[in-house]
Amino acid sequence: MAGKTMHAVSYSAYGGGAAALKHVEVPVPSPKKDEVLLKLEAASLNPVDWKTQKGNLRPLFPPRFPFIPVTDVAGEVIEVGSAVKSFKAGDKVVSMLIFMKGGGLAEYAVASSSLTVHRPPEVSPAEGAGLPIAASTALQALKSAGAKFDGTEKSLNILITAASGGVGHYAVQLAKLANLHVTATCVARNIDLVKSLGADEALDYKSRDGEILHSPSGN
Repeated sequence: MAGKTMHAVSYSAYGGGAAALKHVEVPVPSPKKDEVLLKLEAASLNPVDWKTQKGNLRPLFPPRFPFIPVTDVAGEVIEVGSAVKSFKAGDKVVSMLIFMKGGGLAEYAVASSSLTVHRPPEVSPAEGAGLPIAASTALQALKSAGAKFDGTEKSLNILITAASGGVGHYAVQLAKLANLHVTATCVARNIDLVKSLGADEALDYKSRDGEILHSPSGN
């Protein structure tokens, strides 16, 4: 797609919030040998995106301006690099773009093949784009707490706070896949939702038990 342009949203300095985002027309990127070019169907915003724009992560992820934000995307493979063997044009995928490069708020983006996975037909683009950062954060936290996903976990009780949030609702589901006993806290209106995700007990975080993080069952 050399020479073609695309619509994107970018910013050219730290700060300014949504008002600093500008619609621009830029060249369609070309994939390197280990990358895939995606026609994007959905993208999701994460705290890291607004923190990067605000400058909070400047020492870790200094963007090159102008910068097209967002890393979590879903789309269709349009072109593959010369070394890519696991994907082909037409594949539906979910990808996490490189933080320092961004690129998710655009019609097309290049993604590392190692940070890209096939998207099953039953997973919508919007659902897929919500996965990478939030779900991987939940998985890492559970593994750090001792959860295993190989069937060898004997007995582990776990407390998940903010269980109806972006990371929390994935953590509940992943914890049940690891056969953990899950006590979850959330806002009262989301208790039924959290229970439907598999929580063994869900507490209003403003209730007495929720405030002191006490499991009614004693687990």
